[in-house]
Amino acid sequence: MIENIFTQHIILENERVLLRPIELSDAEHFIPFVIAEPTLWRYSREAPYDVPTMQQYVINAVNNRTNEKEYTFIIFDKKANRYAGSTRFYDVQQQFRTTQLGYTWYGKDFQQTGLNRHCKFLIFQFAFEQWELERVELRADVRNTRSIAAMKAIGCVQEGIIRKHLPNNEGGRRDSVICSILKDEWFGSIKTMLKNKAY
Repeated sequence: MIENIFTQHIILENERVLLRPIELSDAEHFIPFVIAEPTLWRYSREAPYDVPTMQQYVINAVNNRTNEKEYTFIIFDKKANRYAGSTRFYDVQQQFRTTQLGYTWYGKDFQQTGLNRHCKFLIFQFAFEQWELERVELRADVRNTRSIAAMKAIGCVQEGIIRKHLPNNEGGRRDSVICSILKDEWFGSIKTMLKNKAY
């Protein structure tokens, strides 16, 4: 059992993908995305829109790990031999054995390629089998139908909607869909299902 994730240097890897803790130097890998694909962060609370804000995005991610708030990974697609995106654990409640997984994004070349299934398998395997969590929660803007569909496709259960949950990028407030996977569900069927889809 891992008592404090923030003291760990976590590497998650299989033949398709590698996830490692993000570092300050990784901003260079993300800058091409913010220049060419700024709509990737349309529904994100942290929406970089140019080189300086992307550099700050990475600085914040590294600082939040140091301050034990969030644990952000950079995603490397071995098949494409390119960095593909990012994901993170946040709202870590280690005393209650729960966390949220989110702020996930992939460049357009990596979407609907099977990469997300490989990432999620490794992440959930780590969360439930090494970290020994009881629950991993995922949330999305209710308008982000692609992300919600992706959550359900990997076995997440939709629990409900939080109304006017957070500010959005248009100056209003968003409704958030809540989904989750529980430890019993992971060992009961989701692990096998997701492994079969990924491999």
